[in-house]
Amino acid sequence: MAPRVLPGRFVFRGSSPRAARAGPYHPRTLIPLRDTIPSRSIPLVNGALIAACVGVFVLQLLAGSGGDAFVRAFGFVPARLFHPGELGPGSLSLGLFGLFSSMFLHGGFLHLAGNMLFLWIFGDNVEDALGHGRYLVFYVGSGVLAALLQGFFATRSLVPMVGASGAIAGVLGAYFVLYPHARVVTIVPLFFLFPLVEVPAFLFLLLWFLLQFWQGSAALVTSGRAGAAAGGVAWWAHVGGFAAGIALLVLLKPRRRPAPGHWIR
Repeated sequence: MAPRVLPGRFVFRGSSPRAARAGPYHPRTLIPLRDTIPSRSIPLVNGALIAACVGVFVLQLLAGSGGDAFVRAFGFVPARLFHPGELGPGSLSLGLFGLFSSMFLHGGFLHLAGNMLFLWIFGDNVEDALGHGRYLVFYVGSGVLAALLQGFFATRSLVPMVGASGAIAGVLGAYFVLYPHARVVTIVPLFFLFPLVEVPAFLFLLLWFLLQFWQGSAALVTSGRAGAAAGGVAWWAHVGGFAAGIALLVLLKPRRRPAPGHWIR
């Protein structure tokens, strides 16, 4: 079985972090390795974000209990933000802080590795287009808006949301607009064979977005908002992040024209 590394923002249930098995993690999933667009500047912010996520994950491990204390303290709990009066003093502050801190927490090594792989591949080019400062604002803004949309579907949920993929979905949305003609070198798992194939970025990202939207819609139809509150993959954080990334890209406006979408080698 091939590694399953599509980015996932997880919602946890129970007394300790436990990711739901359902989601985009399928053994036939395309696994991206790199894109064909060389970055024209050093992606300082993107590298710092990856380092921060890895560093926080190490702290989670050192804290013991699977990082349960970190998740409960710094994960985004929708009820803290949307119904703070029912949870006591300090709930609103924790809810607001969780919008930011949750995007640096992860629920396990594969969760972290999948998210960082996507951020490494797609983030440098978006930072190259926006510039370092605006890219940081863009990334954090995408993550916050992604969490807010997921929280809207489960405003009374006490289950912490963690993961960087809401923000990373914003990166994917911006890449979708900036570099539609780029190509993504991927592993295509075919039983015991793993050929490398160059897939158009437009197609790769469009299929990824449609999968998130379909899974999120199916979850609402089958379980309603109660399903979103119970735990699992936060599909609507992915959808919201992707849309937020496109909107924020328009607002922030790239400082220079993006590099060509495909390089002849």
